[in-house]
Amino acid sequence: MPNHEAPRPPELLSPWRTDARVALQGEARAFARDIVMPIADKLDPQKAEMPRALIDAMAAKGWFGITIPAEHGGLGLGVFEYCLVSEELARAWLSVGSILARGQGLGTQTLDDARRADLLRRSARGHWIGGIALSEPTAGSDLAGVQTRAVRDGDTWVLTGTKRWAGFALAADFVEVLARTREPEPGEPRSAGLEPFLVVKEPGTFPSGMTGHVIDKIGYHGFLTWQLELDGVRVPESDRLTGLYGDVGADADSGGFAAVQRGLNIARVHTAARAVGVARAAVEDCQAYLQEREQFGHPIAEFQALRFALADMAAKVAQARAFWQQVAHLLDQGEPAESESAMVKLLATEMAVRVTNQAMQLHGGNGYTTERRVERYWRDARLTTIFEGTSEIQRRIISDRMLPRT
Repeated sequence: MPNHEAPRPPELLSPWRTDARVALQGEARAFARDIVMPIADKLDPQKAEMPRALIDAMAAKGWFGITIPAEHGGLGLGVFEYCLVSEELARAWLSVGSILARGQGLGTQTLDDARRADLLRRSARGHWIGGIALSEPTAGSDLAGVQTRAVRDGDTWVLTGTKRWAGFALAADFVEVLARTREPEPGEPRSAGLEPFLVVKEPGTFPSGMTGHVIDKIGYHGFLTWQLELDGVRVPESDRLTGLYGDVGADADSGGFAAVQRGLNIARVHTAARAVGVARAAVEDCQAYLQEREQFGHPIAEFQALRFALADMAAKVAQARAFWQQVAHLLDQGEPAESESAMVKLLATEMAVRVTNQAMQLHGGNGYTTERRVERYWRDARLTTIFEGTSEIQRRIISDRMLPRT
């Protein structure tokens, strides 16, 4: 009898392999297969949100606190483990691999140390999950072009402007908003005056002064994505933040915008790992499909052209996995790895688009239906080349460090 089961993906490469990481990978893989996949198969076609019970189940495993220090209730692990779990979850549903980023200390970089410690504990338990409102209709890749205003009024700041692509905003416990407190002085970078603010809210509601409408996406279902209108949203001075993306290692003295950079590098490696998860799903589904589908009296797995296509796909996925593991290791060693983070984000996401596209082709007409998961992988992979900085932005980052402008 032919083996119709998908293969086990390659385990961790020896330089970074530990028993603890192998166990964590296996736990996440089983959770993705047994818990996440059935939910995704049911809810993704409906463009529905993931149930709170699924988020709570991830919280119970401590996965919202993977990178939070143990003294604050987290697992005290690194970027490597964070991406390791995310790859496995994204293999089942991209949005579930993404929701982990809304913990990990996001929304905890307050000016008050005691409050920050309390929020870190809540974040680690999955009780402080947020949305991020950085982009605007006219400011996406160019965050220095943000025009949302934050005006000081006594002990509070008043936020006014429009934010776009704020995922999970309504369901969140808070929304981090990047706003401009002043215009840059002559000779300052355009990012001068940009600061992140913490807008605390009740899940399922927007606070006074904030409204929004859902952006109808073609993929990346599991949570809703919003365009937000801010009209006099009041934020206390104590909720002005020192950094974004939950980087508990952010330097509070470096300024709000400058502290974003390390978080962006982590986010890019995280995106690479998620892209690998989606592409791996396409490879594994193709292996099973090629063995079950027959044409001309033979399983199509016997046709050399299709076998070779699958081999190329698997090799590209393995290559991208090895690369994200290397860059995650560099970040955990304290290296800035800015070029490497841009490179792995570029290569892994572009790979995911090509591999899922090829998977659609190998499925033939069946791939162009909603009866197979491959169309979900195809839709979701396409987004990975866009968010956390488009492929063009990654190429600019890489080339600017190779060829500095005079």
